[in-house]
Amino acid sequence: MISPGRLVVWVDGALVEEHEARVSPFDHGLLTGDGVFETLRVYRGEPYCWRRHYERLARSASGMGLAIPPGPALRRAALEVIEANRLTDARLRITVTGGPSPLGSDRGRVTPTLILAASELPAPGPATPVEVVTVPWPRNERAGLKTISYGENVRALAMATAAGAGEAIFANTRGELCEGTGTNVFVVTAGVLRTPPESSGCLLGVTRALILELADRMAIPAEEPALPLTAVATADEAFISSSTREVQAISAVDGHPLPAAPGPVTTLLADAFRRAVAEELDP
Repeated sequence: MISPGRLVVWVDGALVEEHEARVSPFDHGLLTGDGVFETLRVYRGEPYCWRRHYERLARSASGMGLAIPPGPALRRAALEVIEANRLTDARLRITVTGGPSPLGSDRGRVTPTLILAASELPAPGPATPVEVVTVPWPRNERAGLKTISYGENVRALAMATAAGAGEAIFANTRGELCEGTGTNVFVVTAGVLRTPPESSGCLLGVTRALILELADRMAIPAEEPALPLTAVATADEAFISSSTREVQAISAVDGHPLPAAPGPVTTLLADAFRRAVAEELDP
């Protein structure tokens, strides 16, 4: 029996209240960071871009040698979590780990652990511009999977918070612009939209892909070239994107203000993204 007002999560096939949820202390995700995840935005009680997120989760899981449920079954579990928590606008996280395993790098022989959790988010609207900082350690451009090993992201975001900023930006080992802790980065110079390519090591965000599709429809010139880390600070305008942030203008880099926040291209794309969300929930 689920108590009214209690936070509800889905763990290995069942809805349980948060305080009753149990994961083994031998779970490989806890012991070694062996796992993958997806974070989705929920609009109007429905997970946004379900198909795209599921396909990326499947790619990450395959890369890590983990099994995940079929898409329809996992979506039903997601909807159960959203409904049980009476959520309309929310963040939904799907986490898959290696499951209970030996105390070492060897994975156990049981099925993976599967957790779905959701929490409320404010209703969508124009995002407040955010300051960012660059951090002094690089991303490995050969990674490419969305794993739960987020220790460097936690440390980088803590550094940004200490500096009064809202996001941290990484270069890769070649010194090229890569990504934020949980965001993709876009810059605009002379009216041309640019974002780092997959070869930079950035995670190919679902929102990133939607933005590039919107730019194409709106005849906004867009490119995916290798960029120097300094490209953000020297841009006419810049923004970050993610499922939960949508399109968020960058106001300053390492304390140096950008000329416009949001700039005209950022504003056009942010407005177009909100219209797209209103029109279709699984584009």
